[in-house]
Amino acid sequence: MRRRERDEPRASALARRMGEMPMHRFSAFVTVVACMLFAAVPAIAGNVSVGSPSGTTPQNHQNEPAVAVDANHPNVLVAGWNDFVDWAPCPQADATTFGTCADPADDGVGLSAVAFSFDRGHSWIQPRYTGWTAADCNPTATCAAHEGPINTLPWYYENRLVSSGDPAVAVGPIAVNGQFSWSNGSRVYYANLTGAWPSGFAFPNPEFHGFLGVGVSRIDNPTPTSVLNKASWKPPVIVNTKTGQTAFEDKEQIWADNVGTSPFFGRVYLCNPEFRSNGRHPGLGGNFPAPLTFSYSTDGGDSWSTKQIAPAGTTGKGPTLWGLSGCTVRTDSHGVVYVFAEMFENPTLVGLPTHGFHVMFTSTDGGRSFGKQQIVRQITDPCFVVDPVYGRCVMDGFAGARTDLSAAPSVDIANGAPTGAGATNEIVDAWADGGSNINDNKTLLSWSLNGGTTWSTAATVSLAGDRPLYGAPAISPTGDRMYVVYEADTAPWRGADMTSPRPYHGVFLTAPVGAGGAPAGWSTVYNGSTDTSAGHNDLRGTYPGHDIYQERVGDYVYAVATASYGAAVWTDAQNATVCGPVQAYRAASLAAGELALPAPWPLAMCPATFGNTDTWSATTG
Repeated sequence: MRRRERDEPRASALARRMGEMPMHRFSAFVTVVACMLFAAVPAIAGNVSVGSPSGTTPQNHQNEPAVAVDANHPNVLVAGWNDFVDWAPCPQADATTFGTCADPADDGVGLSAVAFSFDRGHSWIQPRYTGWTAADCNPTATCAAHEGPINTLPWYYENRLVSSGDPAVAVGPIAVNGQFSWSNGSRVYYANLTGAWPSGFAFPNPEFHGFLGVGVSRIDNPTPTSVLNKASWKPPVIVNTKTGQTAFEDKEQIWADNVGTSPFFGRVYLCNPEFRSNGRHPGLGGNFPAPLTFSYSTDGGDSWSTKQIAPAGTTGKGPTLWGLSGCTVRTDSHGVVYVFAEMFENPTLVGLPTHGFHVMFTSTDGGRSFGKQQIVRQITDPCFVVDPVYGRCVMDGFAGARTDLSAAPSVDIANGAPTGAGATNEIVDAWADGGSNINDNKTLLSWSLNGGTTWSTAATVSLAGDRPLYGAPAISPTGDRMYVVYEADTAPWRGADMTSPRPYHGVFLTAPVGAGGAPAGWSTVYNGSTDTSAGHNDLRGTYPGHDIYQERVGDYVYAVATASYGAAVWTDAQNATVCGPVQAYRAASLAAGELALPAPWPLAMCPATFGNTDTWSATTG
């Protein structure tokens, strides 16, 4: 199974993450006239990560955004993403000696950013708080982090914790005297991976069991004024406090039951795989034990109950026993909980690409128990090639953007929120599928009208020529309109070619729902530019901060829908610039089969906007 960031070089530097900068407001109005099948839909698009600088790396790097809407106040959106804004400017010694822009001073620095929109995504506020920062370090000298302004979640450093990314956001009702009601107001939940301060990783962990846990922050009744106040946030709560000391959590998703007709209205749910790194399972291609875990809270996130809903079946002894990951959790108007995940095939046995499965678990008692795993469909994972230098599946070429969770299910349900009125409970599932060959991948969509018992044939949603990395759907509460967002490479597989452009963009689509729950003709809401003439809109201009060799746009995108509009977020590269010396370094490393050190120092040898990926949004609101 994919171990993702935690197994990459300099893991302790990874757990420290992002921060902030002065609060800004941003509004960009873009009329989009591109069309997929029928008339184009007017859209408003703009940068969500408005508190992050554009000209200093790695502080200008953002990825892996999530978004949620307040069903009872649909003008309100909340977004989260990984943001390196409070890391130290790329240190010369670490860049040239280790090929990384991570500094030891980054230990303890948060990575989980947040922004709010109060006008349906027309403009965004990324607040400034205080916490642990290395943003003002001198990149040519030894540096020490310290308390100061941040643009990440507050109250982590003060509680000897580190917000470590993989954001997930949700909005639900507030309980008064144990009774949830929208009349009590709305609570925002922000889940993210969480480490112990100052290193992010510790053994034994002095704050909670496990190398890496899941923390949940909360803020009630957000307003443009209250979100600027650090005191508006509750301190983070660790979800699972009973893991083993060698365990770490990964890629969680959170959801609040937001439908008044549900018998479990207000309950909060969270799913994630739990890597139990106490050694590999024996057998051919055995992977680390990694059961899928599920947690729920009945008191607004103050306390949590956790259970294992899938075995740690990563023995590798069968083609489908390589573990589950990429989970999604949603509820319908009757309070039924649906958890979806990707079941990975063992590449040692079946080769590449693997043909794993989307699987589903359901609970009718508020998450206390689940039925047996159901296989929904077989998919083709877009992993055709593993990069020989950093050992990950890549989409566009060597040193390219990884595809760890490309084929994982992303799900939404027309549950009638906030009241349940008009719910069709149609389920939509979207993913990036590998197709018949490395240049045939596309965004696919399937839907179910009977609680996942049967599903439609998967339909292609992506535009011609696009090779999507990640996709996500949304459906309106009454099931009359669908939306799909994806981010895509638009060039064929480049292999070892480091000089040809690797154009990349975000796309947002919508369709009315017709007979049988099917989309009745897709229209293009937003179609990002793929013009690489100025070195922008190019995957080669991206990297993850901690490794100059590889490109990075992250592992997922998100969309939401209300009765009157849809919105989406993705990682955008329109302001990132390709760096010639970095491309030469990547080519030399590939030829050598290892990092060809010394690496270039981006602050001196690259355009100022090298690595400048942004969290971008589009809305039809």
